[in-house]
Amino acid sequence: MEFLKSRRSIRKFKDQPPSLEKVLKALDIARFAPSAKNAQPWRFIVITDPEVKSKLSRIHPAAKPLERAPLAVVVACNIDESPVSYMLDCSAATVYFLLAAHALGLGTVWIQTMRNIENIREILGMPASAVPIAILAVGYPDESPEPPPRKPLESIVYLNKYGEPAIKLHDAR
Repeated sequence: MEFLKSRRSIRKFKDQPPSLEKVLKALDIARFAPSAKNAQPWRFIVITDPEVKSKLSRIHPAAKPLERAPLAVVVACNIDESPVSYMLDCSAATVYFLLAAHALGLGTVWIQTMRNIENIREILGMPASAVPIAILAVGYPDESPEPPPRKPLESIVYLNKYGEPAIKLHDAR
C-alpha cells in the first residue's frame, strides 16, 4: 500500500536517460492492464528524438516537463478496437505504466492530451483511428515532491446512493 501511495508526479529529471530495456519492462507490464472485452486497444510510442519531444512540449503550458525529460511515452488508443471504452482502457494502461516505472526507479508525469489531439496526431503521424490519451515524461527523478493533500475519505465515499454520508460505512460493518 505504501508503494502505491509513494508514487509522485515528477517534473524534473536527471540528465541520465533510462535504458530502453527498462522502459520496455514498464511497457510490458502496461499491456496487462484491464480492458473491456480484453480489446487491448493501446499503442505506445516511445519518443527519444529531442525535436519531437520539443514539439510535444509546446502543445500547452503544462507539457513543459517534456523539454527536460530524457524520453517520453505517448499512450494512444485504437478507437476501432474499443469504440465505447477506449479512454478507460488506455487510461488503465497508462496507470499500469506509471506504477511499473515507479517500481523500476523511474519518475513520470502524466501530461493530458485531450485538448490537443489533432496537434499530437500531426506531430507523430498518427492515423485518425488513434487517439492520444496521455503523454508521459519519463526519466530518473531529480526531485522528491511532498505528497499533495488529499480529500478526506468521508467526503468522497458514499453508501448506496450518491450523497449519502460515508459515516454510514461504519454502521454497515
